[in-house]
Amino acid sequence: MKQNFQLEMEKLIDSLGGERKTLLLHSCCAPCSSYVLETLCRHFDITVDYYNPNIDTAEEYEMRAKEQCRFACEAALAFPVKVHVEPYRPSEFYEAVKGLEQIPEGGERCFACYRLRLEQAAKLCREGNYDYFCTTLSISPHKNAQKLNEIGLEMAEKYGVKWLFSDFKKKNGFRRSTELSDTYDMYRQDYCGCVFSRQERLAAQKSTCSVCEPPAEAKPEF
Repeated sequence: MKQNFQLEMEKLIDSLGGERKTLLLHSCCAPCSSYVLETLCRHFDITVDYYNPNIDTAEEYEMRAKEQCRFACEAALAFPVKVHVEPYRPSEFYEAVKGLEQIPEGGERCFACYRLRLEQAAKLCREGNYDYFCTTLSISPHKNAQKLNEIGLEMAEKYGVKWLFSDFKKKNGFRRSTELSDTYDMYRQDYCGCVFSRQERLAAQKSTCSVCEPPAEAKPEF
C-alpha cells in the first residue's frame, strides 16, 4: 500500500499546534513553487533555495531564477518568504548523472538528479539550523513522489535534519499552480530543465504529425 505523503504532511502541521517552524524549501522553478508557497507559508517561515544545476543553459537558469524572485516579491502570500539563488554549477549535474545519459526521462537519471538537489538542501538545512527541509518537485505529475520522499528521508538521516513529507500534486495542487502562473503571468517551461529532457521533448514534437493529430491545447509542464 502506497504511503499518503500529503496526509503525513497535514498530520505534522496539525501537531505543531499553530507554532511556526522554519523551512528550507528547494524549488525547481517559480510556477512549481507557487502553490507550495501559498500553502506552506501559512505554517512555516520559509527560505527558498533555488539550486538546479540540471538546467541546460545559463540563460535558462537565470530566467527561472528571476521568475522565482519575482513571484516571491509580488505574490499575495500570507507571510513573506526569502529566496536564496545559488550560482549556476552545471558540472555538478553532469557528474551526478554520468553513465545514465541514455536512461529515459523518469528513470534512474532523474533519481540521481533528485538526490543531488535534495542533498544540497539537506546540507543547507543543517548549516542554517532550519527545523525542516522539503522540495517543490512533487507537485509535477512527471515527478515520482515516492522516490522524492524516499531520498528526502535518506538525506535527512544522513545530515541529522528533518524532512517534511509531501506530495503537492494532491488536492489539485498542480491545477492551482497553473492558475497562479496565469495570474502572475509567469514563464512556464515545457521541459524539466536538463538537456536530456529537452531532447526528448523535441523528439516527441517531431514525431507528432499535425495532419493526423490535432495540436494539443497545452504542452505538459514540469
